[in-house]
Order: sequence, then C-alpha cells, then structure tokens
Amino acid sequence: MTRSVTLRSTALAALFALTSLGAAQAATCRDPAGFEKWLGDIRQEAVAQGISARAVDSGLEGVTLDPAVLRKDRGQGAFRAPFETFIRTRVTAGRVQRAAGQLRSRAALFSQIEQRFGVPGPVLVAIWAMETDFGAVQGNLSVVRSVATLAYDCRRTERFTNELFSALRVIQRGDLSPSQLRGAWAGEIGQTQFMISNYDKYAVDFDGDGHADLIHSAPDVLASTANYLKSHGWQRGAGWGPGEPNFAAIREWNKSENYARAIALFADKVSGKE
Repeated sequence: MTRSVTLRSTALAALFALTSLGAAQAATCRDPAGFEKWLGDIRQEAVAQGISARAVDSGLEGVTLDPAVLRKDRGQGAFRAPFETFIRTRVTAGRVQRAAGQLRSRAALFSQIEQRFGVPGPVLVAIWAMETDFGAVQGNLSVVRSVATLAYDCRRTERFTNELFSALRVIQRGDLSPSQLRGAWAGEIGQTQFMISNYDKYAVDFDGDGHADLIHSAPDVLASTANYLKSHGWQRGAGWGPGEPNFAAIREWNKSENYARAIALFADKVSGKE
C-alpha cells in the first residue's frame, strides 16, 4: 500500500470516528474558550436531544464551575478496608434497631412494594439506612452544577454529560425543580442516593401525587429502589447473601464487594436471620 493511500485511509477513519460520536460528545470537554462557551454548546445539544428549551434554560441558569467538586473527584482514594472494619460504623446495633422500627411502622408500604417489585423490606431498609440514615444525610450541593462540572472536566466527560442531560429531563418532567435538585458532590441524590441518570430511568411515583420525588417521599424512595433492583435482575423469593441469586443485583446497586456484603448482612440482621 502506498503512503498516500495509507494517509487517505487514516484520514477517512478519523473522519468516521468523529461523525460517529454521540450527541453527548459534541461539546468539547475543557473547551479552551472556557466553561461558559462549553455550557452554551451543552444547551444546544440538550435541545437537540429533545429536552425543552424551557427546561434547559431553567436548569442551567446561573450554573458555574465548582472547583471543590473537582478537588473531591481528584482526591478519591483507592483504600480498601477489611470487611470487619468497613461494617463497624455502618452495620451498627442502633442503626439496625431503627431499621427494624421502620419495617414495623411502614409494614403496609413495604408489603405493597414487595408485592409489586418482589424486593423484601429488609433489603430496602438496609440500603436506606446505609446510604443516608433514612434520609437524614442526603447532601446539599446543586446536582446540576456538580454534574456539569464533572462533564466539563475531561476525566469522565461522556458519563457526566449524560448525567447532566438526565438532570434536565427530570426538571422537564416536573419531578423536582432545579433548586430542589440537591445532593452529594458527584450528583448522587435522594434518600438512597440515586445517580440522576438512574433517577431518570427508575424513579417511581408510588405515593400517587404525580411526581417521583426521591428526596422527600419515602414511598417513592423505597419503591424506586426496589424498581432499580428488579430491573437489574432481582428474583422474587430468592436469597440475597453472597453466592445467592440476588447478591448480583445488590452488586449492581454498588460495585463494592464490601458494600454489597454489608447490605446483605444488614438485611439479615434486621430480618432476624443473623
């Protein structure tokens, strides 16, 4: 093959790669023109994806880069604690006792959720307890600002651009206003800390008020968590411990082996198996 043919083939391949990029890639991360220019491109992309201009404008109004989010993202450690250390502050007697109280006081709700989704109360209450202490610690950062910041950064651009578009779709649906979309630094939101893309896909209006509200409504929170697990392979009536069929669904909730084992252990304790 001649050099000219090789160069021409390489150029064509590069052109194909560029034209094959998804819509979420159209805006360039770390745009040399700055965050405002990048955000303007994102506005256009969001509308091109079918998100209403009204939702885009309200969602992105006043959004600025958050350097603190970038520092937190860069500062994540890879430390892996032994399981016994990991559970010491998570699966505590007091928390298990409070979880058992939730199961008793909301028995009818947990029964309705299990009937619909097949996920039993002990697993749901374990996740609820471990994620936010039953909604007490949800985070108070702007989800839109956090995911926009992480999308602008070049480390995980595609993932967080998709998260940003999901946040705008949640706003468009009317589930939560931009000011209500507040959560942890990486965009986790609500009483069981859904990523906003999972909020968009799996949130359920279980209390029947017309909105899937994972910040304020415990019925919506618990049913949505069950819907997520069912959608990721949960088998009605099967076990949830390591080596059992539903442990894989718990691992889909959180990839950490320690975290998944802790959820299973918590659920065992609150159900009296442990």
